[in-house]
Amino acid sequence: MTQRTGEQHRKTQETEIHVRINLDGTGTLQSDIGLPFLDHMLDQVARHGLVDIEIQARGDLHIDAHHTVEDIGITLGQALNQALGSKKGIYRYGHAYVPLDEALSRVVIDFSGRPGLTYQVDFVRGRVGEFDLDLIHEFFAGFVNHAQATLHIDCLRGRNDHHIAETVFKAFGRALRMAVAEDTRQAGIVPSTKGSL
Repeated sequence: MTQRTGEQHRKTQETEIHVRINLDGTGTLQSDIGLPFLDHMLDQVARHGLVDIEIQARGDLHIDAHHTVEDIGITLGQALNQALGSKKGIYRYGHAYVPLDEALSRVVIDFSGRPGLTYQVDFVRGRVGEFDLDLIHEFFAGFVNHAQATLHIDCLRGRNDHHIAETVFKAFGRALRMAVAEDTRQAGIVPSTKGSL
């Protein structure tokens, strides 16, 4: 089986991001982005999605993390879209519920070719350490716009912000794994009545 990989480089006046993804990986993350909490969350995506991700990022962190986080989402989405190619033979849809102690989140994804994000996640304090949790929305917005995916993220309950964020990223990884898996019953077929995605 040919491995499905994508590699993208994005350079602006605010950031420079390089991402490589292997959809048929073993769940490893190699990351140098200067944001330890986001590293921890991306590690959940890699491990639970069984994808290999390599990210190098330099951004204007002296201002704040907004541009860097958003542009990582954009570049990861571009690399994933490249890795999927024509999307022939994939399941296309994926979903997952993930708990962590008191927190529970649900993520549903569709590689429909139509970007859209519905995001219902309420954090208690809004920061974990130095990381601004509002930026999680910006990460996923950048991702869906460039992965050409529809993504629904709902935190159903939770009191601990770290737990809430972790359930979101773990569920995203699990839903991603399901959606990009190869469906042997429709090998070589685009999973759409339109014939293209």
